[in-house]
Amino acid sequence: MLDDADAVFSAAIDDAAPAPLVVHLIHQLGVGGLENGLVNLINHMPPARYRHAIVCLKSATDFQQRITRPGVEIISLNKREGKDWAHYLRLYRTLRRLRPQLVHTRNLASIEGQLLAAAAGVKLRVHGEHGRDMADLHGKSRKYNLLRQLLRPLVGHFIAVSGDLERWLVERIGAAPARVTHIGNGVDSLQFHPRLGPAAAVGPPGFLCDNAFVVGSVGRMVDIKDHATLVQAFLRLLAAEPGPGTRLRLVIVGAGPCRAECLAALQLGGAGQLAWLPGARDDIAQLMRAMDLFVLPSLAEGSSNTILEAMASGLPVVATAVGGNVDLVQAGWTGALVPPRAPQLLAEALGQYYHAPDLAQRHGLRGRRRVLAEHSLAAMADAYLAVYDALGGARR
Repeated sequence: MLDDADAVFSAAIDDAAPAPLVVHLIHQLGVGGLENGLVNLINHMPPARYRHAIVCLKSATDFQQRITRPGVEIISLNKREGKDWAHYLRLYRTLRRLRPQLVHTRNLASIEGQLLAAAAGVKLRVHGEHGRDMADLHGKSRKYNLLRQLLRPLVGHFIAVSGDLERWLVERIGAAPARVTHIGNGVDSLQFHPRLGPAAAVGPPGFLCDNAFVVGSVGRMVDIKDHATLVQAFLRLLAAEPGPGTRLRLVIVGAGPCRAECLAALQLGGAGQLAWLPGARDDIAQLMRAMDLFVLPSLAEGSSNTILEAMASGLPVVATAVGGNVDLVQAGWTGALVPPRAPQLLAEALGQYYHAPDLAQRHGLRGRRRVLAEHSLAAMADAYLAVYDALGGARR
């Protein structure tokens, strides 16, 4: 038994010991909802509780500059496309060097890291599901689900960012309900806040007009986000508006292969001067304060950071009724939900807010209140902290 002096000495050693290390294993650190959530988590988790490192199977882009917490090591394994067997050895050696207490993999692209982490002696392992891609929109791929099921015994705990993904993990992958936690994304409600005065001037000279109504969207311009349907809905809404002096404007912020297709469709529809597609931007919060309505037309979604950012900005949200969108948007209260790939129904939802600005304002304010109550960054960080702590405590 320790005497008082020994206890004090032991406590001092414990205090001097570095915080446990968590390795976050992801496909690539670039612009995206998963990556944005990871950066927010690292920036807002108490520094004294855990240290963090990010291991990218491919590489890290300038997006890493958004990490404000010092001492976060970022490692790129430079995995080649397809099966790159050598990257498994690089990952194993990296984990052996870092010796983390916990490894947290995310989505299908990095789930094989669970096996490498176990081989490297990492006892605590978490896997998160943040959404799907075009290869498996509804999570029904037998090949992909078999891989998840085979690796399931290695996962100490699962985290799902939406209720839809939580149910899928339990019902289709076979995860025990007690080992699955639903943790929604959080949003910085100080950075993203409602417009405090007149709308900022955005777009090229002459783009905005007096009393313009700006329909906006933010996200990677890839197939799964389906901005093409938003463009078609915007063109249909324009066609339904009498007269040439319309107040409608469209802003789609983001880069990707579908941008050229959307620009071409707008030009063909005679609306090129009424739309602004600036590509990737770093001033998203300011651009959202120039919008009057936010739209997310995606085909599949986990828990959308951009929906939360729009709600925090006091915007009503029209989104497709897929994945975590139905958790975030309360139809008829904070926004509207429409089926995916339904441009006419989407156009009607946009028109509802265009013709009823008071309704848009009410729904936007309700969304802001909901974000403040349920989706703070502190609450998100505390929820992840509880999972990490409980897993470590159970192991001890």
